[in-house]
Amino acid sequence: MNKTKMGILFGIMAGIIDIVPMIIQKLTWDANLSAFLFWVISGYLIANIKSKFTGAVKGVFISFLVLIPSAVLIGWKEPISLIPICIMTLILGAMLGYLIDR
Repeated sequence: MNKTKMGILFGIMAGIIDIVPMIIQKLTWDANLSAFLFWVISGYLIANIKSKFTGAVKGVFISFLVLIPSAVLIGWKEPISLIPICIMTLILGAMLGYLIDR
């Protein structure tokens, strides 16, 4: 399997992992869809962007770069909600980077 397909597949898996707690909390569908697509796009970018970072570091770096625009909007209304978002981005970004680089 090529890296692009792996990145998208692992991104889908990370998206599912991320939205399960959101669904349990009964968050809006747009928040769930946004989080899911965030991970699919992050997986694609991690797989395709060349960088001097590798593995987990690359995954965390790219995931946080992709998060920045959404974090501004989220933090404007509910800054406290950025804490779990950053934690999930750190964990899932590292996992994505590690798995895609293997």
